[in-house]
Amino acid sequence: QGPLVESGGGSVQAGGSLRLSCTASRSVFSMSAMAWYRQVPGKEREFVARSNVGGSPNYADSVKGRFTISRDNAKNTVYLLLNNLKPEDTAVYFCNADGRVTGLPHNYWGQGTQVTVSS
Repeated sequence: QGPLVESGGGSVQAGGSLRLSCTASRSVFSMSAMAWYRQVPGKEREFVARSNVGGSPNYADSVKGRFTISRDNAKNTVYLLLNNLKPEDTAVYFCNADGRVTGLPHNYWGQGTQVTVSS
């Protein structure tokens, strides 16, 4: 296993919901901005949402009002709740732990989890 372990992808119909999870070690989690990105074949990986260390979350415009990112510090886990899913949300979703925001060099990626939304 890598430093980040993801789970929670799957297949749903449009309008449905999924929750993604990403767990890290305590040392990584506590000192990282935790984020989610997504990628479809042939396109660049794109930012979805970020949970900052002690700050407000950030969202891509395309998911604002539908997705919610949250951190559980006791479980060293970041969640991404995907509501009102659309077919264009279909992608592989990657968790990211960026330690550079706290002066550390790491920038870890999870293995990716597939989200498929059918119309």
